[in-house]
Amino acid sequence: MATNHALLRLLPTAVLLFAPAAMAATADADNASGSEGLQRVEKDARGAIYAQPDVDWSSYDSILLEDATVAFRKNWLRDQNRSRRSLTERVGTDDVERIKTGLSKLFNEVFVDELSRNGAWSLVEEAGPNVLRIRPQIVDLDVRAPDVRGTSYSRSYTDSSGEMTLKLELYDSETGDLIAAASDRRESPYRGYMQWTTSVSNAGDARQIVQQWARALNERLTEATRDRSQQ
Repeated sequence: MATNHALLRLLPTAVLLFAPAAMAATADADNASGSEGLQRVEKDARGAIYAQPDVDWSSYDSILLEDATVAFRKNWLRDQNRSRRSLTERVGTDDVERIKTGLSKLFNEVFVDELSRNGAWSLVEEAGPNVLRIRPQIVDLDVRAPDVRGTSYSRSYTDSSGEMTLKLELYDSETGDLIAAASDRRESPYRGYMQWTTSVSNAGDARQIVQQWARALNERLTEATRDRSQQ
């Protein structure tokens, strides 16, 4: 069993996945963490880390990555349609589901590709005694100019494609215990000028954010693997 000192050393490796970006720990996340018995390990202006005490992080050597769920920010659909006069320009529920499905698929493809580059961790599809289950949730998705499958032709200009928050929950796959939680909010690059926004530019900006998350996670897991091999 890892000592408390070792736990504090490993937690930034395994949970603080998104440096140097600021972590956003919301009030909902605080409440959820408390109800699950997680303890605050670290909290400052950048965010917070919550984890179960006395977790032996060295026991995990495989990852079960769940499909990412996606949720738009509150009232996003209403706000989008307020300024759209033509019915063919309005964002429909089918557009919402298409964007959510596409982003979830993009997220999983990027994460699997990135994590597969690290031979120290195995990606598995079933729970097991040494398997860390990661549940990703994309929340507060705000696409400034979504691609709408309408019949009219129009152009949208924005200075940023949008923003979204990633919440990760880490579980012991065998017991089902939630052992850690973290979140990170990112916005696509602010250009400082208006630019024609298309489905291609939206997808490209989303991929860039997801790749940043995936690479950060892979780097931290590589560090955790190095620590494990030296024990």
